[in-house]
Amino acid sequence: MNIAIQIKIILSILSLYLLPNLGLAADGPVSLDMITSSTGIICIIIFIIAYAFVMTEEFTHYRKSKPVILAATVIWVLIAYHASNDPNLSATHWAETQFRHVVLEFAELFFFLFVAMAYVNALTERRMFDALCAWLSNNNFSYKKIFLISGVIAFFLSPIADNLTTALILGTVVMVAGRGNKRFVVPGLINIVVAANAGGAFSPFGDITTLMVWQRGFVSFFDFFNIFVPSVINYVVPAIIMYFAIPNEVPKGDGKKVTILPGGNVIAFLGILTITLTVTAHNVLHMPPVLGMMFGLGMLGTYGYFLKTKFPEKNKFDIFVITGRAEWDTLLFFYGILVAVGGLASLGYLKLISDDMYVTLGATYANILVGILSAIIDNIPIVYAVLTAHPSMDMGQWLLITLTAGVGGSLLSIGSAAGVALMGQARGVYTFFAHLKWSWAILLGYVASIIVHLWMNQHLFDLIPLER
Repeated sequence: MNIAIQIKIILSILSLYLLPNLGLAADGPVSLDMITSSTGIICIIIFIIAYAFVMTEEFTHYRKSKPVILAATVIWVLIAYHASNDPNLSATHWAETQFRHVVLEFAELFFFLFVAMAYVNALTERRMFDALCAWLSNNNFSYKKIFLISGVIAFFLSPIADNLTTALILGTVVMVAGRGNKRFVVPGLINIVVAANAGGAFSPFGDITTLMVWQRGFVSFFDFFNIFVPSVINYVVPAIIMYFAIPNEVPKGDGKKVTILPGGNVIAFLGILTITLTVTAHNVLHMPPVLGMMFGLGMLGTYGYFLKTKFPEKNKFDIFVITGRAEWDTLLFFYGILVAVGGLASLGYLKLISDDMYVTLGATYANILVGILSAIIDNIPIVYAVLTAHPSMDMGQWLLITLTAGVGGSLLSIGSAAGVALMGQARGVYTFFAHLKWSWAILLGYVASIIVHLWMNQHLFDLIPLER
């Protein structure tokens, strides 16, 4: 873990102190005022110690999910002990209600992400993405054409496969095609990061933050498409600028041919059907998205049984092997973070922050600032905190924070999961400072996308969203 990533993690911890006033949502349990209490201080210390282990994971090989799960548990044990000694809190089962509220919120996100990862892993196992890489690298495309094609694919793949997966898949394409040509590889990878983040901003499936906003009911599925054009602008502006720096040469492909394994196309269709059913159940039946996603997992498992019986000797497809390849460390790390932060919120720590950003600055400037902060501090705790604060905003403002939090991370290489992943994949080539050289172009796209949103969607700034 390099210094830049360590700084990002430290700042993520500090975000608990520096973000705008973030108490629990109006529809959730009420938090206490225990900021200066011994219980509260001990919980903060435990949280920081856990993050210290996260920062040293590269050296200790102590996976990041383990310390945060332990920390989350200890924090809630202390909260429950305090509540048990307070007659008013104990009588109302306050701690239990708080904990169930946080865990239920995580459970919906967990199963949603779990199914999405299962489909991505199934398509990977069927070699769908390998076939895409081979096609791009073996068709005698010029560097400029690969730059354009990979960026466009990243933009439209990210809303379905999420920005991290998209960046890893197409980052491989860029590095294979570039074969050490830094003049192409560096802007090519930056282009992938910007495209993946911009594409993920207008879809609930594109990023954890958009998923949280959708599941909370502040923005409906189809409302996200109001920021499609601003997202396009966010990607296109820096892409046009970087395009002129791409060498006008034709690389030689490796000539490898990849055959998609049986069932790959059907699994892709089932993935699209799962998304369709999930959105329909959420919008028509008003059921949580997890219902449709779990049905999709059942369809994938059933089709996997068909594949296994039809091809018993080779190319076996086992749904339990596929799901076993999920990013368990990431999922469990996400549990520890949300549960621990939920505990600190219940103690009143998120109320440390004044509402100056949303009252003094106003919602528009505050939401733009959130995007800038997302390049420095991870956007997940920022958006989770804003959702928890539940500031009074219209539809236009909720879409603005969705846009800025989604694309703001492109400003720095450490600002998004896509950038951090590619820094590891192209170590020594795609670096923090290599990305920083193009940050001015990305900033132009960031500003342009905000202006376009404020102009195109001005009618939404008086529309109060429906909230569950």
